Amino acid sequence: MGGPFWGTKRVPPRKEKMTQPTDWNIAPAEIEARSFAIIDHEAGEHGWEPAAWTIVRRMIHTSGDFSWIDTVRMHPGAIAAGIAALRAGRPIYTDTRMAQAGIAKALLARWGVEPLCLVDDPATAAMAQARGVTRSLAGIDLSLERMEGGIYAIGNAPTALYRLLEQAAAGRARPALVIGLPVGFVNAAESKQALADQDALPYITALGRKGGSNLAAAVVNALARLALEEES
Repeated sequence: MGGPFWGTKRVPPRKEKMTQPTDWNIAPAEIEARSFAIIDHEAGEHGWEPAAWTIVRRMIHTSGDFSWIDTVRMHPGAIAAGIAALRAGRPIYTDTRMAQAGIAKALLARWGVEPLCLVDDPATAAMAQARGVTRSLAGIDLSLERMEGGIYAIGNAPTALYRLLEQAAAGRARPALVIGLPVGFVNAAESKQALADQDALPYITALGRKGGSNLAAAVVNALARLALEEES
């Protein structure tokens, strides 16, 4: 029995691709606006409510992949929990430096939020060697005290996501939100399914093998923009 989620099963096919202008020297803001207009047009009737669509659309924008419309799963309380955590200044933990680099730090600074990554910390390496585990797993264990009420954004290591779920089940991890998007062929799909199958932790994930650090960062950035809109 799976946990609660928002998902979609679309019947209408996507619309034809929009005709593109030939100009290429375009301001960044206009590129983004045009991109979102194209995505909205080609997605057609997708079934996601506006706030959730902000996140899914950002994932499509980041990857050029419309399959997220069908594979993303969100706990019903995920967006509210993520926004509340950001506005409360709670930390974000990422499992890679790539995800940490992709998060919009200037926007998060508004609430005093700093992304944390321990994968290459000396203490993480020492723990991993002593226990005979991966640095991704050790990084989760070392993050727990700092991460109560925070957001985990896991875009690479299924080991990190499985360990987080294990620690949460034992009552040692209490994040506000888990963004679980590890990518790959070994345990990536399974770890995301495990996240979607539980309902103790609010989550944003996607079924299957696809994911990545860039997608995890994109979800954080979409949540940050939603949090900013709430203050307007």
